[in-house]
Amino acid sequence: MNSKRVQDSITQMIQTVFPNDVNNNGTLYGGRLLDWIDTLGGIVAKRHSRSDIVTASIDSLNFLSPIHQRDIVMLEAFVNYVGRTSMEIEVRVRSENPITGEIRKTCRAFLTYVAMDKNGTPKEVPRLQLETIDEETRFRNAKERRQERLRRKDLEPIEWTDAS
Repeated sequence: MNSKRVQDSITQMIQTVFPNDVNNNGTLYGGRLLDWIDTLGGIVAKRHSRSDIVTASIDSLNFLSPIHQRDIVMLEAFVNYVGRTSMEIEVRVRSENPITGEIRKTCRAFLTYVAMDKNGTPKEVPRLQLETIDEETRFRNAKERRQERLRRKDLEPIEWTDAS
Protein backbone atom coordinates (compact mmCIF):
# COMPACT_ATOMS: atom_id res chain seq x y z
CA MET A 1 0.00 0.00 0.00
CA ASN A 2 1.15 3.56 -0.67
CA SER A 3 2.31 5.93 2.05
CA LYS A 4 1.51 9.54 2.89
CA ARG A 5 3.38 12.23 4.75
CA VAL A 6 2.09 13.73 7.99
CA GLN A 7 2.08 17.09 6.18
CA ASP A 8 -0.43 15.78 3.63
CA SER A 9 -3.32 15.85 6.09
CA ILE A 10 -2.51 18.45 8.77
CA THR A 11 -5.61 20.58 9.28
CA GLN A 12 -6.40 23.65 11.36
CA MET A 13 -9.68 25.08 12.60
CA ILE A 14 -10.41 28.40 14.27
CA GLN A 15 -13.56 29.10 16.28
CA THR A 16 -14.84 32.06 18.28
CA VAL A 17 -16.59 31.30 21.57
CA PHE A 18 -20.09 32.79 21.48
CA PRO A 19 -22.63 33.10 24.33
CA ASN A 20 -24.40 29.87 23.32
CA ASP A 21 -21.05 27.98 23.65
CA VAL A 22 -20.49 28.75 27.35
CA ASN A 23 -21.77 27.49 30.68
CA ASN A 24 -22.90 29.55 33.73
CA ASN A 25 -19.26 30.29 34.56
CA GLY A 26 -18.72 31.96 31.18
CA THR A 27 -16.37 29.21 30.03
CA LEU A 28 -16.66 26.96 27.01
CA TYR A 29 -18.67 23.78 27.48
CA GLY A 30 -16.31 20.79 27.48
CA GLY A 31 -18.74 18.97 25.20
CA ARG A 32 -18.62 21.76 22.63
CA LEU A 33 -14.81 21.61 22.61
CA LEU A 34 -14.97 17.83 22.32
CA ASP A 35 -17.27 18.23 19.31
CA TRP A 36 -14.76 20.56 17.63
CA ILE A 37 -11.90 18.19 18.45
CA ASP A 38 -13.70 15.13 17.04
CA THR A 39 -14.79 17.06 13.95
CA LEU A 40 -11.25 18.20 13.19
CA GLY A 41 -9.73 14.82 14.03
CA GLY A 42 -12.21 13.16 11.69
CA ILE A 43 -11.27 15.52 8.86
CA VAL A 44 -7.59 14.61 9.25
CA ALA A 45 -8.42 10.89 9.33
CA LYS A 46 -10.54 11.24 6.16
CA ARG A 47 -7.81 13.21 4.41
CA HIS A 48 -5.21 10.57 5.28
CA SER A 49 -7.35 7.53 4.43
CA ARG A 50 -9.48 9.10 1.67
CA SER A 51 -12.41 7.11 3.01
CA ASP A 52 -15.26 7.21 5.47
CA ILE A 53 -14.14 6.86 9.07
CA VAL A 54 -15.57 6.08 12.50
CA THR A 55 -14.31 7.31 15.86
CA ALA A 56 -13.00 4.32 17.80
CA SER A 57 -11.64 6.04 20.92
CA ILE A 58 -10.76 9.33 22.51
CA ASP A 59 -7.83 9.27 24.93
CA SER A 60 -6.06 11.66 27.22
CA LEU A 61 -8.29 14.69 26.95
CA ASN A 62 -6.87 16.92 29.67
CA PHE A 63 -8.05 20.51 30.10
CA LEU A 64 -5.10 22.74 31.04
CA SER A 65 -6.82 26.13 31.12
CA PRO A 66 -10.37 27.40 30.68
CA ILE A 67 -11.61 28.96 27.46
CA HIS A 68 -13.77 32.03 27.96
CA GLN A 69 -16.56 33.64 26.01
CA ARG A 70 -15.14 35.77 23.15
CA ASP A 71 -11.86 33.79 23.12
CA ILE A 72 -10.52 32.61 19.80
CA VAL A 73 -9.93 28.85 19.80
CA MET A 74 -7.23 27.47 17.52
CA LEU A 75 -7.15 23.74 16.88
CA GLU A 76 -4.50 21.86 14.91
CA ALA A 77 -4.64 18.16 14.11
CA PHE A 78 -2.28 15.67 12.49
CA VAL A 79 -1.68 11.94 12.13
CA ASN A 80 0.68 10.42 14.72
CA TYR A 81 0.35 6.74 13.90
CA VAL A 82 -1.33 4.36 11.49
CA GLY A 83 -1.99 0.68 11.92
CA ARG A 84 -3.56 -1.52 9.28
CA THR A 85 -7.02 0.10 9.38
CA SER A 86 -6.73 2.62 12.22
CA MET A 87 -5.10 5.99 12.70
CA GLU A 88 -4.23 7.97 15.82
CA ILE A 89 -4.86 11.68 15.35
CA GLU A 90 -3.51 14.26 17.78
CA VAL A 91 -5.44 17.49 18.26
CA ARG A 92 -3.77 20.42 19.99
CA VAL A 93 -5.92 23.28 21.23
CA ARG A 94 -4.86 26.80 22.13
CA SER A 95 -7.02 29.76 23.07
CA GLU A 96 -6.39 33.44 22.53
CA ASN A 97 -7.82 36.39 24.37
CA PRO A 98 -8.67 38.69 21.44
CA ILE A 99 -8.23 41.85 23.52
CA THR A 100 -4.88 41.13 25.22
CA GLY A 101 -3.49 38.72 22.64
CA GLU A 102 -2.54 36.24 25.40
CA ILE A 103 -2.36 32.69 24.02
CA ARG A 104 -2.79 29.68 26.32
CA LYS A 105 -2.31 25.99 25.73
CA THR A 106 -5.75 24.63 26.47
CA CYS A 107 -5.71 20.90 25.85
CA ARG A 108 -4.42 18.05 23.76
CA ALA A 109 -6.36 14.98 22.74
CA PHE A 110 -5.54 11.68 21.06
CA LEU A 111 -8.29 10.11 18.97
CA THR A 112 -8.35 6.81 17.12
CA TYR A 113 -10.31 6.47 13.89
CA VAL A 114 -10.92 3.42 11.73
CA ALA A 115 -11.21 3.73 7.95
CA MET A 116 -14.31 2.13 6.46
CA ASP A 117 -15.11 0.94 2.96
CA LYS A 118 -18.48 1.57 1.27
CA ASN A 119 -19.91 -1.56 2.97
CA GLY A 120 -18.96 -0.38 6.47
CA THR A 121 -16.04 -2.82 6.78
CA PRO A 122 -12.64 -1.64 8.07
CA LYS A 123 -10.26 -0.98 5.21
CA GLU A 124 -6.52 -0.62 4.98
CA VAL A 125 -5.03 2.87 5.23
CA PRO A 126 -1.86 4.30 3.68
CA ARG A 127 1.31 3.89 5.72
CA LEU A 128 2.75 6.97 7.38
CA GLN A 129 5.92 8.38 5.88
CA LEU A 130 7.91 9.87 8.78
CA GLU A 131 10.17 12.76 7.79
CA THR A 132 11.34 14.33 11.07
CA ILE A 133 12.61 13.21 14.46
CA ASP A 134 9.49 14.76 16.02
CA GLU A 135 7.24 12.66 13.76
CA GLU A 136 9.22 9.52 14.63
CA THR A 137 8.89 10.27 18.35
CA ARG A 138 5.14 10.93 18.08
CA PHE A 139 4.75 7.69 16.06
CA ARG A 140 6.62 5.68 18.71
CA ASN A 141 4.62 7.24 21.57
CA ALA A 142 1.34 6.66 19.73
CA LYS A 143 2.26 3.02 19.17
CA GLU A 144 2.76 2.64 22.93
CA ARG A 145 -0.62 4.31 23.61
CA ARG A 146 -2.23 1.89 21.13
CA GLN A 147 -0.71 -1.11 22.91
CA GLU A 148 -1.96 0.24 26.24
CA ARG A 149 -5.49 0.77 24.83
CA LEU A 150 -5.54 -2.80 23.53
CA ARG A 151 -4.28 -4.10 26.88
CA ARG A 152 -6.97 -2.17 28.79
CA LYS A 153 -9.65 -3.32 26.36
CA ASP A 154 -8.76 -6.95 27.09
CA LEU A 155 -8.63 -6.38 30.87
CA GLU A 156 -11.76 -4.29 31.35
CA PRO A 157 -14.86 -5.98 29.98
CA ILE A 158 -17.85 -3.68 29.86
CA GLU A 159 -20.46 -4.82 32.32
CA TRP A 160 -23.67 -3.11 33.28
CA THR A 161 -27.20 -3.94 34.17
CA ASP A 162 -30.38 -2.39 32.87
CA ALA A 163 -31.84 0.25 35.17
CA SER A 164 -35.39 -0.90 34.42
